Amino acid sequence: MRAAAPTARATERPSRRAVAVALGLDVVLVIAFAAVGRASHDSDVWTGLGQTTWPFLAGLAAGWLVTRAWRAPAAPVRTGLGVWAVTVAGGMLLRAASGQGTAIAFIVVAALTLLAALVGWRIIAAAVRRARRR
Repeated sequence: MRAAAPTARATERPSRRAVAVALGLDVVLVIAFAAVGRASHDSDVWTGLGQTTWPFLAGLAAGWLVTRAWRAPAAPVRTGLGVWAVTVAGGMLLRAASGQGTAIAFIVVAALTLLAALVGWRIIAAAVRRARRR
């Protein structure tokens, strides 16, 4: 039996714009996560936002590299889960190395919030793409 040829969609590379939008959205969501966290603890959001955000942005960058996210930036499973896992793990390791808190409750909240954000938008985008094809 002969294997079917890949469809045009399977071999099509995402546009630079699609990659930039996906990366930008991930960055904005990580910054929003840190800002909301700071605000929920009665902290000055703007003063310490960089300190709170940098470990997770570094983890996000590592997640993009590890998963090669630019190849399928909006894929919920192939890209989203990997980017999320590396962002959380890397962010927590860098927080610990820099003397920032890594309480178990914070790890759980961060993991769930970033899961909803980094994988959630990709699930919504996939659902919209499917609906448009119908």
